[in-house]
Amino acid sequence: MPIHRTIRTMNEPKKNTTRQIYLPLILAAVLITGMFIGRITNPSSKGATGQRLMIAPESGKLQSIINLIDEQYVDSVDAGQLVENVIPEVLEKLDPHTVYIPPQDLKAANQELEGNFGGIGVEFSMPNDTVMVVSVVSGGPSEKVGILPGDRIITVNDSIIAGVDMPTNDVVGMLRGDIGTKVNVGIQRRNRKDLIDFEITRGNIPMYSVDVAYMVTDSIGYIKINRFARNTYQELLSALAKLKANNCQSIIVDLRGNSGGYLDIAISMVNEFLHEDQMIVYTEGVNSPRQDVHANGSGSCQDTEVTVLIDEFSASASEIFAGAMQDNDRGLVVGRRSFGKGLVQQQFSLPSGGALRLTVARYYTPSGRSIQKPYDNGVEDYYHDIIHRFEHGEFFEKDSIDVNDSLKYKTVGGRTVYGGGGIMPDVFVPRDTSNHTDYYYRLRETGTIYQFALEYSDKNRKELSAFENVKNLKQHLDQQPVGQLLLDFARTKDVKFNKREYQKSSELIDLETKAYIARNILDNEGFYPIISKQDEVLQKAIELIQSNKINSVLEVHNQEEKPDAETSGMEK
Repeated sequence: MPIHRTIRTMNEPKKNTTRQIYLPLILAAVLITGMFIGRITNPSSKGATGQRLMIAPESGKLQSIINLIDEQYVDSVDAGQLVENVIPEVLEKLDPHTVYIPPQDLKAANQELEGNFGGIGVEFSMPNDTVMVVSVVSGGPSEKVGILPGDRIITVNDSIIAGVDMPTNDVVGMLRGDIGTKVNVGIQRRNRKDLIDFEITRGNIPMYSVDVAYMVTDSIGYIKINRFARNTYQELLSALAKLKANNCQSIIVDLRGNSGGYLDIAISMVNEFLHEDQMIVYTEGVNSPRQDVHANGSGSCQDTEVTVLIDEFSASASEIFAGAMQDNDRGLVVGRRSFGKGLVQQQFSLPSGGALRLTVARYYTPSGRSIQKPYDNGVEDYYHDIIHRFEHGEFFEKDSIDVNDSLKYKTVGGRTVYGGGGIMPDVFVPRDTSNHTDYYYRLRETGTIYQFALEYSDKNRKELSAFENVKNLKQHLDQQPVGQLLLDFARTKDVKFNKREYQKSSELIDLETKAYIARNILDNEGFYPIISKQDEVLQKAIELIQSNKINSVLEVHNQEEKPDAETSGMEK
């Protein structure tokens, strides 16, 4: 049964005036990569093959100027490069999420959300300027030839990569490649004097979107989702099936740090939780008629209690998911205000081989909210908004959040929600830095905790690998002098010991160290169950569920504020 979509043409508002766009230096890696939403029109619809993007004829002003320069300018010029330089200048006048992707960057940009790439199937780290295999993809090319966690990659195709200060991106570039191609690696293995040579045929390596799915209590399941990529919906279904097999009665969906992805994938995921005909989202733009999307009633978790976790880096598709849950009173949203990205991008291929991700519409939550934050003051101010929030105290005090009463809306059950700048959580959870000290920050900033955990795991891999679940592994680590060994290791890294600060942060340091050790042995199935004990947002969600406060909050609001059917939506 398809998800219901209806399209209706309405009188369009005058197009908003917008300002600059430039790829910012600050937060770009976190926010730009995943922060666009894919097209939701049918493949046969207008623009599906890029025909909506009209390239100016040679008689156009811009092309005429380029031609004139190429033919008459006093010095020789690269006309193609001139065009490459002009495109960003044109896009500066649009919104912060319309971006041009040069041909040389397009493959990497698409891989992020397509969910796979060609490679050898290992996760590695580079301690002491040497590539060390941290984990091997199950069933992947490296596992098939016998490469093991802890192996050091010394050579790639006869080129030495160890001890030569090679950038990580260069190593990745040497190991990745087209599926079916071969790469030769020389491996140094513990207790072996000579290098072991392997010929690896590169394969299709999946990029997983669901970091982990496990039971945080006997009845509460937890799913951590890092992006909305092409394969994320299928990963969600697998995660839900895993939790249900363990008698899961309530689900926590963690979208913190998730900067978005494909709109159609977000819609499919929301559909798993909503009842038939409940609205998921609608989109609208000057050149895009309004399109409403409703649940089709086929979801597997329509009656399963759900809680959504968000933070200031949850954006785009994450906000669609959270907004649909909130506006339909399907569950509570817990955490801190989300990023505020409510624009829909469509990718158009260009004759040059590059692509344009063009904003074609805005999306609105079921109550009618646009959660797009303002960008009239330019792209730098737009991305510095996160820093402004921090400096303003928003991460620590709910009352510091600025809300616009003119953008007040009502959920289906009558609860008040706000538009104009992100999703406001139903339950605000401040950042807890009470056990953070300068000593703890130095351990983290220098990578000391991570490096120690990697070295400890490598030295004790045989013993640690005998533990098949995180509970038993954690019990074993609790009996070892891990804390003292870390302090000794830190001294070798010139991290000066501070007894008072260490005592204040010791529980956090100990937990984080053991979590990283567990990740090296059991991957995320080991990391998250341990680190969650210091996760104030997750612990608050568990508390709300166990005390049955989620349903009680919804019911109280429904009884006190439920509006007439004709007045639901934006308050007039």
